[in-house]
Amino acid sequence: SAEGFKEQGNAFYSKKEYSEAFNYYTKAIDVSPKNASYYGNRAATLMMLCRFREALEDSQQAVRLDDCFMKGHLREGKCHLLLGNAMAANRCFQKVLELEPSNKEAEQENKTAGTLLEYERMADFGFEKRDFRKVVYCMDRALVVASACHRFKILKAECLALLGRYPEAQSVASDILRMDSTNADALYVRGLCLYYEDCIDKAVQFFVQALRMAPDHEKARLACRNAKALKAKKEEGNQAFKNCNYEAAYQLYTEALTIDPNNIKTNAKLYCNRATAGAKLKKLNQAIDDCTSAIKLDDTYIKAYLRRAQCYMNTEQYEEAVRDYEKVYQTEKTSDHKHLLKTAQLELKKSKRKDYYKVLGVSKNATEDEIKKAYRKRALMHHPDRHSAATPEVQKEEEKKFKEVGEAFTVLSDPKKKMRYDSGHDLEDEGSCDGGETNGQT
Repeated sequence: SAEGFKEQGNAFYSKKEYSEAFNYYTKAIDVSPKNASYYGNRAATLMMLCRFREALEDSQQAVRLDDCFMKGHLREGKCHLLLGNAMAANRCFQKVLELEPSNKEAEQENKTAGTLLEYERMADFGFEKRDFRKVVYCMDRALVVASACHRFKILKAECLALLGRYPEAQSVASDILRMDSTNADALYVRGLCLYYEDCIDKAVQFFVQALRMAPDHEKARLACRNAKALKAKKEEGNQAFKNCNYEAAYQLYTEALTIDPNNIKTNAKLYCNRATAGAKLKKLNQAIDDCTSAIKLDDTYIKAYLRRAQCYMNTEQYEEAVRDYEKVYQTEKTSDHKHLLKTAQLELKKSKRKDYYKVLGVSKNATEDEIKKAYRKRALMHHPDRHSAATPEVQKEEEKKFKEVGEAFTVLSDPKKKMRYDSGHDLEDEGSCDGGETNGQT
């Protein structure tokens, strides 16, 4: 009767009805549990059903019952390969070659096992050197051979997360969790993606779940600790800033930045927050550097561009400010961003003219009396009569400065001209003054 069940199993197998074949091979085993070939046949069927761990168990049982069962050793080796255990696969194929030295299939599979080992070695080296792209490349190649290896998939997903390719990493981890909802490594990777996307509370939930499944999961424990520390330190800095304690906020953001260099999104926000605190402390150059660091981590971070542009404006680096505001306006065409860009462009235009306030040595908020006093002082300082005994070169230079002082006073002492000058309008063509002003209002 066992042989009858086996024959029926073979018939269903040949018709690719593997579930029915599995049922009949199981019946054969129930009748005759010591027959190696029945386990071998069921292992082949389980492989076709992609149930490779069960296929491995049946293959191992087959060779335990008959150590000379060549097909059993070959199938066991193939299962090990598909599950990513190249060393075990190698041992199985060596056993086949001992039984049948001319077996071409075993020779080829043994070479494949060697290639898989090499990809593993390269991936380990790449991970150690933080060359995560190399690891993803090696795991992609390895998974062509070991398509059922969760370990390789998890390593690939972890590296995708470290490269900022979160949707791809999430997809790999979710596929594994659909098959095995208690897989601690997949739960860890899901948490890692959320953590790197600055969803820290949700991330902690996944890390805790991973630790519940595998209490010794060191990566999940470290990530959970970092996530909690990062959130606490950032919130502490934010509270200090709200309390106008900018020095403390600056220091707390600095401490938060040391917790986890891999968390690109959160660190970009921390750099931008520190830049905001730095700007309040008049550390404008450091604030610019922090915004640049934030943008290097996340080149879509609009807030960092806006903060840096404002710092450029405050340090009169108008070309750089215009460049940042242009980037912002191209990304988000709002009326506020347009106004900021126009203001920066106007200041840039004004910066390229003669600075009449600088010529007279007064501030832009100087009163009419201050402008008059400054004019008299500078006119007297550069008057040609005062330099009649100087060299021709000095006389020429002083005459030029005297004319500039007169030009500056002509503009700044005339309320209408001063208003046009302050608003950035050109003063060359006084005849078209009214028309120019109308055209300037857009």
